[in-house]
Amino acid sequence: MRTMPFTRPTLIAAVELLEGHSQGRFNQMVLRLGLEDDIPSSTGLSVTKKCDLLGRIVVQRPAAVLETTEGSMTLAEAVVREALQLAHSEPTLPIQTAFARGLARDGYVLSWDDYGRNPTLRAALPDELNLPVTDDEVHQLLKGFRFETPLGHLGQAIEAHTRGDWAAANSQLRTFMESLFDDIARNVRPAEAAQRPTVENRRALLAEIGFLAIDRNEWTQDGKNYINGVFKMLHTEGSHPGLSDEDHSTFRLHLVLITARTFLRRLQFGR
Repeated sequence: MRTMPFTRPTLIAAVELLEGHSQGRFNQMVLRLGLEDDIPSSTGLSVTKKCDLLGRIVVQRPAAVLETTEGSMTLAEAVVREALQLAHSEPTLPIQTAFARGLARDGYVLSWDDYGRNPTLRAALPDELNLPVTDDEVHQLLKGFRFETPLGHLGQAIEAHTRGDWAAANSQLRTFMESLFDDIARNVRPAEAAQRPTVENRRALLAEIGFLAIDRNEWTQDGKNYINGVFKMLHTEGSHPGLSDEDHSTFRLHLVLITARTFLRRLQFGR
């Protein structure tokens, strides 16, 4: 059980999806979640208003642990699994699409049986990556270093991904990575970074001072290295054969978050 398995946008989408419940089924769910003292069962309160109460509770107490028929899990995970029961293999409502996209960003995929029923949730990536925690850590580190420009681009990339604008998301991810390495160079060697006229020159500076490791192929003189490989991939247009635009954009987002966390941690703790 992860302590922080889902990000705020995913939780909000899950709660909005739960508005599809009747009064009776919503009240039964409240009992399963152990929130009967927080959310009244009165039919005088609409399901929409009850969802508003539930949403506020789950974003404030996502890591609260409760017992379910499937074992111990966080409140956040329990709410997502409740919403999962209202999902369809071929979504027709925008909120269902938003819910599925949120899960994908968090490193999960929905699957159904051969008849398009019985939805299940499974991790698309190893638990060690824990993308919601990675996303939160990257945001906190950017704020801590006052890297406002990359922070803004990352926020715009996630917003574009949420609304399904893959081209805009990919563009913002490229700009985020460029501005991130720019700000790191200005942070560690401000005078020398100011004398480097291009983003490539400033990344080369990070290799020259040892911030980017040459022995681990993070940077090489011939350009065949991890950093240049990431940027080349981010500058390609369209999806890879066999991947939809959404899949490829989600892959780029995951890769960028993991890469950014690695180098922000290095900046924070030193080599």
